[in-house]
Amino acid sequence: MLNIIKMAYRDLGRNRRRSFFSALALGLGLSLLLLMAGIIQWEIRDSTDKSVRLQSGHLQVRAKTYNEDKTSLAWSDLIENPEAVAAQIASLAPVQVATPRLYASGIVVSGDASLGVRIIGIDPASPANAPFRDGMVSGQFITADDSSGLLIGKTLADKMGLGSGDTITLLVNTSNGSVEQQTFTIRGIYSTGTPAYDESTVFLPMAKAQAFSQAGNHASVIFILLKDRSQTDAVAAALQSSQYEVLTFDQMNPLIVTLDTYANSFMFVLYLIVLAITATVIVNTLVMSVFERTREIGILAAVGMKSSSIMAMFFIESAFLAVGGILLGLVVGAPLVSWVGSVGIPIGNMGITGLLFGDRIYTILTIQDSVTLSLLALFVSLLAALYPASLAARMEPVEALHSGQ
Repeated sequence: MLNIIKMAYRDLGRNRRRSFFSALALGLGLSLLLLMAGIIQWEIRDSTDKSVRLQSGHLQVRAKTYNEDKTSLAWSDLIENPEAVAAQIASLAPVQVATPRLYASGIVVSGDASLGVRIIGIDPASPANAPFRDGMVSGQFITADDSSGLLIGKTLADKMGLGSGDTITLLVNTSNGSVEQQTFTIRGIYSTGTPAYDESTVFLPMAKAQAFSQAGNHASVIFILLKDRSQTDAVAAALQSSQYEVLTFDQMNPLIVTLDTYANSFMFVLYLIVLAITATVIVNTLVMSVFERTREIGILAAVGMKSSSIMAMFFIESAFLAVGGILLGLVVGAPLVSWVGSVGIPIGNMGITGLLFGDRIYTILTIQDSVTLSLLALFVSLLAALYPASLAARMEPVEALHSGQ
């Protein structure tokens, strides 16, 4: 076996340029896959984190008749006396924060420009609003007793040419189906780093949102964050009642859950496609090697080398190319993934219904992904050697010697 390994290594050295570029092709393919894996991992984690902090929380308590798609404001579809309900939920040990939120549909009007938005009434003092408070880019955060101020997102402000201190007209659909309008002053502009969210979300103090939408002392949901996400099902079970509906993160974000569940399967198929394309280079290299060494293969067979040994020699050559390609892929891919992870790739205002994206794509590459992709590259490379190895092993010594003359 040692002699076969030496022969395989020597044969690759006969045409070093071709061997190098074969390994390089596999290395570049592996680098691309490392980058793709890092992006997918980051997007799933980031979308999950953004959805928890900005949109759904870990849990939400709603009236059983509440229709989120219609942003219902009928009192029968809302939670009455939401502060008391939130306080009761917040007393549970696993709960980090529970706060009422009121959702309404509205339109922002400034001059001749108008844009549909989602109006959210919040308790400004709640820790659940940290992403907006920490993301203030100008002005000040709203206060609970502010009856004429609101917050808008940076994307919305840039799109309509607005700044802190400017006034806008806000129209809202009320609980009785009518439309109310009022002039508000922009107290501050926030940025969550999620352009689609920042463009479409306006915040009012809870008391003002209730009065403006004629919702009375009601809220759409109780927004709940937990100390440990693993406690979600246990807390949801503890909150079940005949009066309210309790929804978990998984129930409110089916697209994220589906992506998280099937991402590895989807990516595995994509990995195989990319590696299969790059493996054709190895197939081409080894097939060319077979035809260039026809006479040599005939001599080896004539002196008694078994077909299995001839096949092993080509599998070893493929393994050498694979190892070289994997090392090149790691050398090129690791710094590339690290660079994208620190700098990011700008994607602008891109969004998909059910997913929240930031304005940049970053990467997270795990050791498990690196090892899996490396082993997969090795497997595909060995599989690619099957045809040229069997082609060489099937040669008849006499025919090989004559054809090699």
